[in-house]
Amino acid sequence: MKNFLLLTRPFENGIIVREHICCFLSEFFGTGMLLFFGCMGCVYYEVNKYNQWLSAFNFGLVVLIVVQCFGCCSGAHLNPVITIAAWIYNMLSAFAASLYILAQFTGAYCGYALLHLLLPSSLCTPNLCMTTLRVDITIWQAIGIEFCTTVALVWVTCGVWDPRNVRMQDSAAIRIGLTISALALAAGPLTGASMNPARSFAPAVWHNSYDHHWIYWLSPIMAGIFAASFYRVVFRREVDSADINNPKLEAIQIP
Repeated sequence: MKNFLLLTRPFENGIIVREHICCFLSEFFGTGMLLFFGCMGCVYYEVNKYNQWLSAFNFGLVVLIVVQCFGCCSGAHLNPVITIAAWIYNMLSAFAASLYILAQFTGAYCGYALLHLLLPSSLCTPNLCMTTLRVDITIWQAIGIEFCTTVALVWVTCGVWDPRNVRMQDSAAIRIGLTISALALAAGPLTGASMNPARSFAPAVWHNSYDHHWIYWLSPIMAGIFAASFYRVVFRREVDSADINNPKLEAIQIP
């Protein structure tokens, strides 16, 4: 994954300016692809009827594709919650994190708008890809479900970032993609399994529909702050550079 050291400081020279532009565009196009291809998998066809398994697996595969494309450029956060976690993890400066988040929201909206532009109107249903609550789910239950699923997602991401895993990055795209699919399969029928304010934001703004929309901001952001802080304090361990390059590096032994 990308080395974020250059992004822990604001603009200082031409190299850092180019890095910020590269990261902004990576997050913009990456989140746009997430909404475009992910929501395309939610379209209902008479021949190939939409179902929760298809949607969840499709979103996971799209995340896999985007992480493989842009993981080396920006880390492919695609999610303001993951960016907040990276900031808490001291991987990004506040300025860089704000650029990431701006790119994610604008990219999400543009990706969703492009989907509507290219699909026939007969397939663009009013609730296409919107995150909504199951009718018998209470507000507090929805907050709890979104909180728990987002905590799981952030912990998986923090595990990928953990210095002890620095030599095991080849499968990062698969790990993140399958995590998204698993959590979407579990919580999708209940709350839509957003875990991502930008993912819920674009369809809500396009359709001007904000029923319970605040849940998809409050709960994931709270979960991201909690999960990243907890992992950093409790689980994270620093590893010497000599140990990182040692192919025989083993788990830390507790005396």
